[in-house]
Amino acid sequence: MAVDTETTSLDPMRAELVGISLSVKGGEACYIPLRHCKSDGLDFGTDTLRQLPVKDALAALKPILEDPAILKVGQNIKYDMAIFANEGIRVHPIDDTMLISYVRDCGLHGHGMDELSELHLGITPTPFKDVAGTGKKQITFDLVPIEKAAHYAAEDADITGRLYRLLKPRLAEAGLLSVYERLERPLVPVLVDMERAGIKVDRAELSRLSAEFAEGMARLETEIHELAGESFNIASPAQLGHILFDKMDLKGGKKGKTGAWSTSADVLDKLAAEGHALPEKVLSWRQLSKLKSTYSDALGKAINEKTGRVHTSFSMAITSTGRLSSTDPNLQNIPIRTPEGRRIRRAFVADTGNLLIAADYSQIELRILAHMADIDALKDAFAKGVDIHALTASQVFGVPMENMDSATRRRAKAINFGIIYGISAFGLARQLDIGRDEAKAYIDAYFERFPGIRTYMERTKEQAHETGHVTTLFGRRSHVSDINAKNPNLRAFAERAAINAPIQGTAADIIKRA
Repeated sequence: MAVDTETTSLDPMRAELVGISLSVKGGEACYIPLRHCKSDGLDFGTDTLRQLPVKDALAALKPILEDPAILKVGQNIKYDMAIFANEGIRVHPIDDTMLISYVRDCGLHGHGMDELSELHLGITPTPFKDVAGTGKKQITFDLVPIEKAAHYAAEDADITGRLYRLLKPRLAEAGLLSVYERLERPLVPVLVDMERAGIKVDRAELSRLSAEFAEGMARLETEIHELAGESFNIASPAQLGHILFDKMDLKGGKKGKTGAWSTSADVLDKLAAEGHALPEKVLSWRQLSKLKSTYSDALGKAINEKTGRVHTSFSMAITSTGRLSSTDPNLQNIPIRTPEGRRIRRAFVADTGNLLIAADYSQIELRILAHMADIDALKDAFAKGVDIHALTASQVFGVPMENMDSATRRRAKAINFGIIYGISAFGLARQLDIGRDEAKAYIDAYFERFPGIRTYMERTKEQAHETGHVTTLFGRRSHVSDINAKNPNLRAFAERAAINAPIQGTAADIIKRA
């Protein structure tokens, strides 16, 4: 049975269930309106059209939605499961057309219902804006006239059912059924529970941080204006570029296609490294500005008033490698390298009597590389618990491990992780702030010491060129769209992605399996 819910919000923790659509056969579907409310100026069609009491409708549906003998199919069913869980219904067993498409065609196209419908069925579904409007005139679904809502919602369930009957058999044909059934589908109810549980955030701590960041920005702004000799808008790239390169006449500036000076982080980093105070302070100002707007302010607004917690959404079908991504709000990229960034993390707290525990796999991607490329020296080092970066430094630079200094180890670490991402001599030179020839010599020495890694990379690129995709140890496919592009830059970028995807993808698979 294909199932879809209509609600008042995209956030399942704030949404109210408005109606449910069901389909058991292609071309046929129904809509059960539950919480449409009458409002002035809305036409609800015939006067005899009435809604079932919500309690009665859900009581009738609960045994079906929870019946282990009836498969419930959804498009991004994680959302619908969370909505039903809010109503006390635990939907299972499930299948998900979005995830089926993702496992089969990751990297080829998007996996939203509209795109899949047009691609596989040749049907353009009714856009949401056609029933609810756009911009300031957009209404929530509970205000959509029932007859209009019925067509829109039932169509979603019908298309989901049709996509399922078409796409599920193709998974087996492609040999990808186990990736879907062992890694993706079992994760859905786990993520539903995680998202609904949320995480507690100390609102007072976030407010304190916002105030401190604002104070720090104001102090830096004064110092920057003094150095510039005038007031200007620090957030304006055009005004900042004028100050740095026209007024102060600093060297190393680059103009873009529009003729404006670039004030990117790379440009400012270079100027700061040359000892110029103003760009260094602008970088600090930008960092505080981002921490304030993206984290301390935004996280405070994201706290759910009913639960007192922040509920992120884990997107399962966005990345090209199989990794989860976190949105609304993004809780995966909270900075940790600076003291200010670490303070944002301290605002996440456990309830009284509980603890927060951080768990991570140690150097998982390097371990996977050692296994996939079959590098005995690296595998042996991991088995014995040897410091892998110190080992690499001793092998590549010829420095005995007992005489290793932190700078040499840092260079080896950059090479180790850079190799995973197919880094070039130019990229490594920038990262370590060394000459290109020196960086090339490091990479050559690395491959000379670990020739199996180069063999693995060439083999992986060859597979990508031949088949258009690469695979993880678990058999997940990642399609590489520009691998045979005529443009050498696009092709080189695709080759680097092809080298990295099996390693990063296998790491994602291991986390998902766990």
